[in-house]
Amino acid sequence: MKRSDKVAAWAKTGDILRQIVNGEKSGTWNQKLEEVAVKAAIQNPWFTRPQLQIAFEGISKMLEYESLIDWTRSYPENSGKSFRVGVIMAGNIPMAGFHDLLAVNLSGNHLVAKMSKDDKLLIPFILEILFSIEPELKSEFETTERLNDIEAIIATGSNNTGRYFEHYFAKYPHIFRKNRNSAAILTGDENEYDLLLLGRDIFTYYGLGCRNVSKLYVPVNYKFDDFFENQLAYNEVMQHTKYMNNFDYHQALYLLNMQPFLTNNFLILTESSSLASPVSVVHFEYYDDRKILDETILSLENELQCVVSKHGKIPFGQAQFPGVNDYADNIDTMAFLTSLKN
Repeated sequence: MKRSDKVAAWAKTGDILRQIVNGEKSGTWNQKLEEVAVKAAIQNPWFTRPQLQIAFEGISKMLEYESLIDWTRSYPENSGKSFRVGVIMAGNIPMAGFHDLLAVNLSGNHLVAKMSKDDKLLIPFILEILFSIEPELKSEFETTERLNDIEAIIATGSNNTGRYFEHYFAKYPHIFRKNRNSAAILTGDENEYDLLLLGRDIFTYYGLGCRNVSKLYVPVNYKFDDFFENQLAYNEVMQHTKYMNNFDYHQALYLLNMQPFLTNNFLILTESSSLASPVSVVHFEYYDDRKILDETILSLENELQCVVSKHGKIPFGQAQFPGVNDYADNIDTMAFLTSLKN
């Protein structure tokens, strides 16, 4: 099937998905989505209905026709062999492996997906919509528990699983992704709306994604009063048992260790040079020279997934809505997939 036909099918899938999540479409698909959402939350309690809504909205934006056209026109269309590309999908946030799946398909290759045990229902729902539009595409996707018969691989996991990937799959052409974190730069000039949007970057998916802000860079003598006041809009996380278990544990730990911290009773801020922070905790670090901070950020490019700021490349509130041409770990997945050779 020509890439242009696939793009059209995916764009129609995005249209239907957009109508469903916006409440503009009624009928069978809405009912199926609600059924899938309930089952997904049972399978993974972090996948609450509001979080799934955000994830589906992000994917529907990714599947806009013009975005797909602009993205794919930069890469050669596969006119030869279709390679069997294994994709090991993470399960930390809903449909974490969707972009890889899309790239494999639009690059003209065959997907062999090993889905996370924590997220086995949501992507199949989207594929069901796709196959209803273009049944011929069904032959280009398969799922498996063991990646044996593959010719290339894309794998996403932790630093620990990264060693596993290297041991078992390094002989194949590959992309291996490990731990990354995201940060925000504050200047002290942010208004209430800026800080409110920053909260989306912190709390979406309960902070479990690599694009969630886990570190704040703030000017020396920065006062956190306005920051905390504008995070109160996200206090619904207090209704989530697993999130609050993390909060209670880390608050008790910091108290026991007499480690200074700030809190609003559902988010903890503590000063640390580390980029990675536990669920319910965000680290912060002071800076007094923006030029030195920019150099620090540049030196951390292999550890940072994204950096949000008021006037930067990624504005507040957009960390969890990457475009279809935004690549995880800054590795061009489509270039990799379209360059595969015998």
